[in-house]
Amino acid sequence: MSFLPPASSPGASITEALRSVLPDLSVGALLGFATGLALRKVGRLALILLGLLFVAVQLLASLDLLSVNWPRVQELADPLLRQGGEAGAAWLGRVLTANLPFAGAYTAGLLLGLRARA
Repeated sequence: MSFLPPASSPGASITEALRSVLPDLSVGALLGFATGLALRKVGRLALILLGLLFVAVQLLASLDLLSVNWPRVQELADPLLRQGGEAGAAWLGRVLTANLPFAGAYTAGLLLGLRARA
C-alpha cells in the first residue's frame, strides 16, 4: 500500500503560489496609486498656473502694456509639445519603475490613481 498525499484543490495551489508575492503586489499597487493621485494633483496645479499666466498676459496685452507675437509662440511651442510629450512619458515611465521588483503592480496602481475621482 502506497501513501498518497491528500488531494488538494487547484485554488489552493494558486493561493500558495501567490502568497509569497502578495506583499510586493500590494505595496506596488498602493505606491502606484499614491503616485497617480499625486501626479494628477501636480498636473492640475500646473495647468491652473499656466491658465493664470495666460490670463495675466492677455490682461497686460489688452491694456497695451505688452505685445505678444502669438504665431511665434506657437511656432516655438509646437516642437516642444510634440517631442516632449512622447519623450516625457517614456522618461517618466523609466524613472518611476526603475529597480522596482513590483513594476507591474505599480504601473496598474499608477493608472488607477490617474483615473481616480479623488
